[in-house]
Amino acid sequence: MEHLHSARELNSNINALMHSAPFFTGLPEAAVEKAIANVVTRTHPPNQVLLLENDWGGSVYFILNGWAKIRTYNLDGKEVTLNILGQGELFGEMAALDEVPRSTDVITLTATMVGSMPAQDFVKLIKTEPLAGVRLAQLMAKRLRQVNRRLRLRESDSTSRVADTLLFLVEGQGKSREQGTEIPNLPHRELSSLSGLARETVTRVLTKLEKKGLIVRNQDLLCIPDVSALERIIS
Repeated sequence: MEHLHSARELNSNINALMHSAPFFTGLPEAAVEKAIANVVTRTHPPNQVLLLENDWGGSVYFILNGWAKIRTYNLDGKEVTLNILGQGELFGEMAALDEVPRSTDVITLTATMVGSMPAQDFVKLIKTEPLAGVRLAQLMAKRLRQVNRRLRLRESDSTSRVADTLLFLVEGQGKSREQGTEIPNLPHRELSSLSGLARETVTRVLTKLEKKGLIVRNQDLLCIPDVSALERIIS
């Protein structure tokens, strides 16, 4: 069951979490405070639908804690995971900007806290703060580069495709630690959907990478001791 919290009750916590979102980096404090004044948070359990394709875009959403996936379906009706989103990332901005129905589903992977900003507040921020427009353009460019890269690798061998999927997660969700770079240890079905490979193939490749010391897996996180070594697999 989702729990609704008012922005007033969690004001200080919401402010800290919202301010940590990369989208707001460098923006004037007053502009950020005004933009997030009407943000409301909801905490959702794992595997809950946050947005559905063809919904209308009344809000823009920021992940304050947890993980979610952006999902669509191919012509054969097979689920395709387009992206994995973590703390600080936003979604729903396209429908808010062009005022058309949403083009994908968003599903939680873990217990996830989401802050929803009214679309009009987001659009007003973009119109009044040039740097906010730059941030949005950078986000769109990053996502386009990721899609282009993954399309180029569709004809590559399975090891290259799994390695690239892990690097894709490093780029979006990687956290530098003393022992290496950590990313979420996603279920193999999600890595299968991201890479376009069979789940059994993904499992086999991950085992091979682990034996070579290129990855270290535990229950919640996957550590990459040397990202450059993984990059050399697909170069």
